[in-house]
Amino acid sequence: MSEAVLPAAAPPRQGRAWRFRHVLLLINLGAVAAVLALWWAATRFGWVTPLFLPAPGDVWHAAQIAMRNGDLLLDVATSARRVFLGFGLAALFAVPLGIVMGVWLPAKAVMDPFVSILRPLPSITWIPLTILWLGIGEAQKIAIVFMGSWVYILLYTVESTRRIDPLLLRAARNLGASDLAVMREVILPGALPGIITGLKVTLAISWACVLSAEMIAAQNGLGALIWQAKDWGNLPLVLVGMLCISLTVLVADWAMLKLERLLLPWERSRRP
Repeated sequence: MSEAVLPAAAPPRQGRAWRFRHVLLLINLGAVAAVLALWWAATRFGWVTPLFLPAPGDVWHAAQIAMRNGDLLLDVATSARRVFLGFGLAALFAVPLGIVMGVWLPAKAVMDPFVSILRPLPSITWIPLTILWLGIGEAQKIAIVFMGSWVYILLYTVESTRRIDPLLLRAARNLGASDLAVMREVILPGALPGIITGLKVTLAISWACVLSAEMIAAQNGLGALIWQAKDWGNLPLVLVGMLCISLTVLVADWAMLKLERLLLPWERSRRP
């Protein structure tokens, strides 16, 4: 009598996830390599004039020069400091206020008119006023980032707080939970994923805010670098500044992802 052939054991979930991540990484790298190859071919064979798009080698050469004289790292550090100070102040102000507005309707009624007035204003419209109020120093750049960021953090926080299932709130209260316990055990954990998503989205907006301020009234920073390179006709250096912004935001997104996994361990099982 022949022995029954047992089916092969399925690979563990962790192994499948590891392979899936590496496949995605290979796709990412392949896409970047394809774009770089197309960029090189377009400049090498004259499909695009260097006046509009410099060759990758020229951009790399401009980056090396800026790195050697130390200007590039200084500009990246200067812009990052301005962004994270303004963004951090905006988060410290908007997240608690948004939670209060989400759970207490009178506070929302008081703030809604002001939010409706300020939300359509882009950060660049605050530049004249902030220059009159604060001059053209560091405080003015940080204020621009704050004014361009806090409304969006507030809106994400309010919506995340209001989307919590009312059944969870009623269940907690029926079990005898106090207001503080409901806030700590139900509202904050329920709203935190949406709040973190809002912070990640707003962080990119904060970079747009600081760049607009640096292009108009600054001698250093990535915005000033890009603007000065434009005046000099140095298009490779313009692209270097733009790539530095993208890389810095990618690093910040990676840090936010690590923070999200640390603060929201229960969310890991819900995501592929």
